[in-house]
Amino acid sequence: MMSKNEETPFWAAADAHLLRYGGAFERVIIERAEGSSLFDADGRRILDFTSGQMSALLGHSHPRIVETVRRQIGDLDHLFSGMLSRPVVDLAQRLGSLVPGLEKVLLLSTGGESNEAAIRLAKLVTGKHEIVAFSKSWHGMTAAAASATYAKRPHGLGPAAVGSFAIPAPNPYRPRFKHPDGRLDWQTELDDAFALIDSQTTGSLAAFIAEPILSSGGILDLPLGYLAALKAKCEERGMLLILDEAQTGIGRTGTMFAFQRDGVVPDILTLSKTLGAGLPLAAVLTSAEIEASAHERGFLFYTTHVSDPLPAAVGLTVLDVVEEEGLVHRAQVAGSRLKARLEALQQRFACIGDVRGRGLMVGLEVVTDRDSRAPDEVLGKRISQEAMRQGVQMNIVNLSGMGSVFRIAPPLTISDDDLDAGIDLIAEAIAAAI
Repeated sequence: MMSKNEETPFWAAADAHLLRYGGAFERVIIERAEGSSLFDADGRRILDFTSGQMSALLGHSHPRIVETVRRQIGDLDHLFSGMLSRPVVDLAQRLGSLVPGLEKVLLLSTGGESNEAAIRLAKLVTGKHEIVAFSKSWHGMTAAAASATYAKRPHGLGPAAVGSFAIPAPNPYRPRFKHPDGRLDWQTELDDAFALIDSQTTGSLAAFIAEPILSSGGILDLPLGYLAALKAKCEERGMLLILDEAQTGIGRTGTMFAFQRDGVVPDILTLSKTLGAGLPLAAVLTSAEIEASAHERGFLFYTTHVSDPLPAAVGLTVLDVVEEEGLVHRAQVAGSRLKARLEALQQRFACIGDVRGRGLMVGLEVVTDRDSRAPDEVLGKRISQEAMRQGVQMNIVNLSGMGSVFRIAPPLTISDDDLDAGIDLIAEAIAAAI
């Protein structure tokens, strides 16, 4: 009997009318989702170990989110951008009270949009134009955000924004600079990187934009102490520090924001994916001083969906659920369970070179052998395909040169049973692939 996922008219229409925008589509038709599970056209359950596009923080169709959307869509969904509503002001107040020094809030739709606004804000306030990012960064697909994205540089589009610089992302698994015992010497690496920046700048360094954990770059967790040293480098040069917590924010790493582990507060913070728990909501947070300076200089970021009531109401519900259900602590507990079980798989399978990450954001790297630590993209692709067949969506970074690291980030609401079931399926997928 033919699978309903092979429905010919569906795929014919997809092939005829969808503009391809990245990797190949999975050959399944997803009909619905609930909690940590997706269901395809055959009714088969697929465990979602990527929270959709790393966004469904509360799982799919969370009853509180469903209730909020139904209520708000009937009351007030969208407004002229120069008008305000209670959900917008309430969410701004909630977000602006979470971190001292980040009181001012701009509500937008996507992560790329929030990073675009943050970079524009930094350029305007500093009066400078040069932006530095990590070599394996991903900050968005719009102009300034794309110019600060180095995980996959676009070809055939002409030059990036003038003044775009990159420094190496610290990688403890493949250290460029080492202590005598072989550990990553990230301070020497950072000093060397900024010496190169200083040799290239025209004296117009505006900001450094960074993810506390580089996701598309392979789940590279900035070593403890690195953020503080990075902020010091910025302060020495009159630069602002922008932290992009699209994936790490709102509890995923076991703290409300990933930077809180390091005791460092950025000048500008961007949130997106997790804030809307799968719906399009993003935010830019900064200080009252920076906001006042930007306003005085005529800051403009006037979009169709800035300050929209419907997504703002959803964001408030997300914060409520995270607090009421203790999901920040849950990320710590479930994350420890996830990491321990993956490390057990590492002992079982020689192809697993490294397990890394924080909370419910963990990377599993597939290598040809542990001595060379060479990425094995061919095996990674086979494991990814086999995992889907087994019934677990485990996303591998599906871009050339990055296809050996699995990003495992299930919803914070996932049960221990589903977590264990998913890891069992991953084990079966690896065994079948090798």
